[in-house]
Amino acid sequence: MTKRIIIGIVVVILIILGVYYFIRSSKSVEVVNNQTGTTTTSTIATTTPANKDVTVIGKSAGGLDITAYHYGTGNTELLFVGGIHGGYEWNTSLLAFQVMDYLKANPNIIPANLKVTVIPVLNPDGLNKVVGTSTRFAASDVPTSEAKTVPGRFNGNNVDLNRNFDCDWQTEGKWQSQTVSGGATAFSEPESLAVKNYIETQNPKAVVVWYSAAGGVYSSSCHNGVLPETKALTNAFAKASGYPAFEQFNFYEITGDMVNWLAKKEIPAISVLLTNHSDTEWTKNLAGIKALLKYYTN
Repeated sequence: MTKRIIIGIVVVILIILGVYYFIRSSKSVEVVNNQTGTTTTSTIATTTPANKDVTVIGKSAGGLDITAYHYGTGNTELLFVGGIHGGYEWNTSLLAFQVMDYLKANPNIIPANLKVTVIPVLNPDGLNKVVGTSTRFAASDVPTSEAKTVPGRFNGNNVDLNRNFDCDWQTEGKWQSQTVSGGATAFSEPESLAVKNYIETQNPKAVVVWYSAAGGVYSSSCHNGVLPETKALTNAFAKASGYPAFEQFNFYEITGDMVNWLAKKEIPAISVLLTNHSDTEWTKNLAGIKALLKYYTN
């Protein structure tokens, strides 16, 4: 009996050690915000998650999960991103959740060679400021006044994440006529660093980022011209959806933009701007998504 007890204790210890080293296999990156002096740890998954369809790619400045959801099993990955401006552009996250529901209900729409990844809320801190939660929500949960949603544009460090990427990055950027923080350095924010690490690790074939509100499909570039495939994506999504197509966003000067950073890395990327801050324009965007799935079908 004593021998059995000893064996049992050894087995338990081995299991505990196995769990410990599994947890330690995730790599953590510390990000220091020079404006606040605080240090944020962004965890990057380096092991296969328990649920292969879900990956937590990092944490927000406020410690909330940034989650990627995967559909299909192909080797060619298309990445869709919503909520980079959090609660100010909450309808982009709501649209992303609609896309996820549709893909889950219609798995056969994804060609065998493709995998579709959706990051519905890149800025959970900003969404949390407006909606009160970073999980699923409905349009009725969101204040209708734009004055109430503006604070939700920024993350927990009050940085505009779409001014924190490495294309023409500056510490201060412009949003319309306002000056906004671009962060202490390019990728100083855990959210932008998390998606950077994900993209550089997974190397998606193309990226679509949803914004609001201007109503159009915009190509990306970072002083290297528009990639031919980016032009093809812009035109395919625009033609199917009915949004107008544009070669660049030129309403005002943009620094540190995510899709332009992707262009710098020669990854085809487009910005899809919804027409207003409340509608998801589901029919238009579903048509655009289907066009891209068809474009990348072998």
